[in-house]
Amino acid sequence: MRAVVQRVTSAQVEVEGSVIGAIGRGLCAFVGAGRDDDERDLDAMAEKLVHLRVFEDDDGKMSRSVLEVSGGILAVSQFTVFGDMRRGRRPSFESAMPPSQARDVFARFLEVLRSKGVPVETGRFAADMRVLVDNDGPITILIDTKKTF
Repeated sequence: MRAVVQRVTSAQVEVEGSVIGAIGRGLCAFVGAGRDDDERDLDAMAEKLVHLRVFEDDDGKMSRSVLEVSGGILAVSQFTVFGDMRRGRRPSFESAMPPSQARDVFARFLEVLRSKGVPVETGRFAADMRVLVDNDGPITILIDTKKTF
């Protein structure tokens, strides 16, 4: 699994002009499943997200997690995080999990993430979404459970 994660003061996702998921302070994670991802990847990504230390402590150091600051996570399914630009000008998505499988994998990922004790909001799988992010910092982190970068 891969994720582009942003520390936010707020974030929301809209479908057809209606807000379907929103958080205040927390993390907005654009998450994609890879062709060979399994249950271990789901758990590893959920663990990374809830324990990612990007929130400031009293001394201004980034040492607190979303759990510690009572924040939320807006998780948005996004296969484009697997876009490969090593050749040409059009991204290849060959390493992304096919949508027929990814829908169930992402739903399972949300279950695992919610079991970690963090409020989780989400978009709608395969919908045309508008995501509004108020990036705090700005702080943007890339996570790959296969550690390819």
